[in-house]
Parts: sequence; C-alpha cells; structure tokens
Amino acid sequence: MIGIFDSGVGGLSVFREICRILPQQSYVYYSDNANCPYGEKPREYIIERARSITRELISLGAEIIVVACNTATAAAITTLREEFPVRFIGMEPAVKPAAAITRTGVVGVLATAGTLKATKYIDTRERWAQDIKVVEHIGEGFVELVESGRTYGPEAENIVGHSLIPLLEAGADTVVLGCTHYPFLAETIKKVAAAYHADSNLDNIHLVFNLIDPAPAVARHLLEVMSEEGIETSDPHGFSIRLMSSGNPEMLQRFYSGLRQSCQYI
Repeated sequence: MIGIFDSGVGGLSVFREICRILPQQSYVYYSDNANCPYGEKPREYIIERARSITRELISLGAEIIVVACNTATAAAITTLREEFPVRFIGMEPAVKPAAAITRTGVVGVLATAGTLKATKYIDTRERWAQDIKVVEHIGEGFVELVESGRTYGPEAENIVGHSLIPLLEAGADTVVLGCTHYPFLAETIKKVAAAYHADSNLDNIHLVFNLIDPAPAVARHLLEVMSEEGIETSDPHGFSIRLMSSGNPEMLQRFYSGLRQSCQYI
C-alpha cells in the first residue's frame, strides 16, 4: 500500500500521476484540510502534523509514503526519514527542467512562502539556475481557490493574475508550479498568460509558455524506489483507495470523484 498526504486536495495532482503508472496498486490518501494551508505555518507545527499523519498511514499498512506537498517536504521530510522505518518520497523543486527549456532565459516560480525560503529550494535554484534569471512569487490565494473548487472563472483569473503577471512582466516564458495544489489551476494560469501576451503584442518567441509540474517525475521516482525496496507494484486485489481527512471529508470526496471522472486510469 502506498500512503500519500498533503495539506489538502492538492496532493491528488500527484496521486493522479502515480496512478497513471501504478493503476493496480492500493492507496491511502490523507488530506489535512483542517489545518490547510501549510504555507505560512511554523516549521515545527508542520513537522508535528507530518509525524501524526505518518503514524496514521503506517498503522493502516502504508509501505512507502509520498509527501505530496512542497511545503511539508521542505519542512519535515528530513525528520520523517530519521524517525520512521519506511521510505519517503518528497516533492522536488523543478528548477532544473525549467532552466533547460526556457527560451527567454527567465524562469518564474510560483510557490508557497514555506517552499521559497526552504534550503532545498534555494540550493536547487543556485545549482541549476546559474545562467538564467529566476523570478518568484507566492501563489496568493491559490490553495484556497483549489480547496473550495473555484478553479475557473473571473474570480480565479483575477487571483491567479495577481501572482502570475509579475513573472510574465519580468520575461518568464516558463513557470514552475511549486505547490501540488497549483496544477489544478493550470488551465486558468494558461488563460491568464495568453491574455497577457495578446494584450502586450509580444514577439512570437515570448508566446511559447511552459508550465512545469513536477508530479510526473515524482511518480517515476516512486516507482524506482519501490523497485529498490522490493515493494510490489500491484495489489493482488487490484486498485483501491481510502480517503481520509482531518476536517470535513466532503470536499475531498467531491474533488476525488471529479478527478476520477476525468482520468480513465483511476
């Protein structure tokens, strides 16, 4: 069984990619939505929540755990690896692939405050972005939009634009999604970017806009680690998932149901 947890429904964007390559596995997904968002919370608080959730997932039979939250990965994964006997897969800052494909030499990063100030992100940026410019912005209100299911429409576009347009104004043609909630806003992000480019009358080179979601790479890494650990990639009983929530489970169930309708492999 694979355990997955996040501050809310955002980790389902990672589960979606994991399920694409492990469609016959069993899962338990924990949404800590009673304490969402994590972005501005103290590091020690996030560590304690991660510990508590990890204990719960292991008690239910999780053999490996995916910390499907950039902020929780930054704050807690080192502690979790030291204190628990299972392997942990965390979220990686996707600066390296972004740096490889930018044509303008400017990469934007949308993330939470916790992720942007984390040592892991800073080290990754300094290692892989030496020859490019990186501009950053907190995705203000992004998590709240996703948690409430308001991922489309004028309100979402306005909130997304507040954080995205400064990156576009700086010349970013590639934007890293540094929070697992943000892929659920991908279409709105693309729409806002397209409108900005149209209004700005930019040259064609600037009209190539890339979004980098690290979830597929995380799913591939999970598969590699499971092979190393001798963990079966399928459950004898086939696919199953148990959804758990620290708060109201209705939004998690509703969000998962919508995800399942749009993904034939779930």
